[in-house]
Amino acid sequence: MSVHNPATGAVVGTVADESAETVAAKVRELRLYQPEWEAIGPDGRKEWLLKLQDWIIDNTEHLADVLQSETGKPRVDALIDPTFSTDLIGYYARRAGKFLADDHPAPHSPLARVKKLTTVYRPYPVVGVITPWNFPLAMPVLDVIPALAAGAAVILKPSEVTPLSALELARGWAEIGAPPVFTVATGAGATGAAVVDNADYIQFTGSTATGRRIAAACVERMVPYSLELGGKDPAIVLADADIERAAHGITFGGMFNSGQLCISVERVYVEAPVYDEFVAALTENVKALRQGIDDRTPKHDIGAMATEAQVNIVQRHIDEAVAAGARVLTGGKRTGVGTLFEPTVLVDVDHSMSCVTEETFGPTLPVIKVADEAEAIRLANDSSYGLSASVWTGDKERGERIARRLDAGAVNINDVFANLFSFALPMGGWGNSGVGARWGGADGVRKYCRVQAITKPILPTQTKELTWYPYQMPKLLVALGAMRAAAARGMRRIDIPALMRLRGGDK
Repeated sequence: MSVHNPATGAVVGTVADESAETVAAKVRELRLYQPEWEAIGPDGRKEWLLKLQDWIIDNTEHLADVLQSETGKPRVDALIDPTFSTDLIGYYARRAGKFLADDHPAPHSPLARVKKLTTVYRPYPVVGVITPWNFPLAMPVLDVIPALAAGAAVILKPSEVTPLSALELARGWAEIGAPPVFTVATGAGATGAAVVDNADYIQFTGSTATGRRIAAACVERMVPYSLELGGKDPAIVLADADIERAAHGITFGGMFNSGQLCISVERVYVEAPVYDEFVAALTENVKALRQGIDDRTPKHDIGAMATEAQVNIVQRHIDEAVAAGARVLTGGKRTGVGTLFEPTVLVDVDHSMSCVTEETFGPTLPVIKVADEAEAIRLANDSSYGLSASVWTGDKERGERIARRLDAGAVNINDVFANLFSFALPMGGWGNSGVGARWGGADGVRKYCRVQAITKPILPTQTKELTWYPYQMPKLLVALGAMRAAAARGMRRIDIPALMRLRGGDK
């Protein structure tokens, strides 16, 4: 399969279109080495993960070169992936030991105190990670590293549009001499389906339509899965907001990576008293963005879109909006160079338009005037998606109150993407935006583990327990009465019929 630079159309590499049989063989090999990887424990795995971190730091410029070649990103954006990866590796490598330590929950009743209770976290043997094309190094790292830290082996299937960065990550793993518990399978949809058919846990990031198919396949096999899917993230700008900051933040939130981000700002609701001021500031900011093709020297803010198909979606949304009465204040068309598309601001839009209801995944910002906070919340929640949102206000307490009313997995107040850099928080969507979450501190590695419960006697054991056969009714009723007394309240703690049976000498 050929890999192209979307900004120029040039072929920048070729990769294998691997068959289902090849994927199955790779998974079988991972299973051979995973037990030893699990056995070295979190501290042993930490050393390998930190060596990978060193490798990424030492090869940052080369990784950015590869990433630019297959995405057409500006140089600065290309440098974000390896830096972000470095940060995440450090977080989970150093904390996995604490996160995976056995838990010893307190017994819930006096009768249970005769046992020591232990929760053990055992990794799924092989985790399958399937990633999209928008961040071809960072997206794999987001999920591969926590899974490896948990003790699982990992097979990664990157997008066929941008597989080269993922192969570089695998090359780094091999070059540091790490155990062979991480591999990459390249190819199109059939390759991804084979990963779903063979792995023990599936982490998928991509479209809602594909996510549904993966979920159905996982249910059929009875294997767990986590899905991060599409988004249509709203921004709410209130009349008391710092309009200049809101305009700058939403410009960045909507245009970063040419809008190709699941948590990109895709619709903006502005209270009427500041609508004109905000739209003017936003349009000025978007017009000022520098768009073009970078080499190693940073020159531009916005680069290419990843695929021709994505460009067509953006153009369709704009054309349909204009046909229905919307106005383009800036942008609205291709630049004429590769897949570069002008950053676009749309006004006079409403919830009947595809640019507001469908995921665009491109450099557009539709802006809607609202009468008040209540209308903004109602319209923000009028979507099948619920990944993230932002609220812009001069009153942080008001912002948090509104955040708690929004149907989204994350809400940033006076900021965009802030949760993306906080690994202690979960990152997951509601509704059509997904199932489950990544990160969330300990949950980020525990999600890749099977939970095992172990009980161990504290006191010397007898030949048989009170509740075992053959029943000894008086002793059994005493035990059941003690359970009831510990759990119930008031006079319901006392089992009167049982006491009467005991008094009557029932056997």
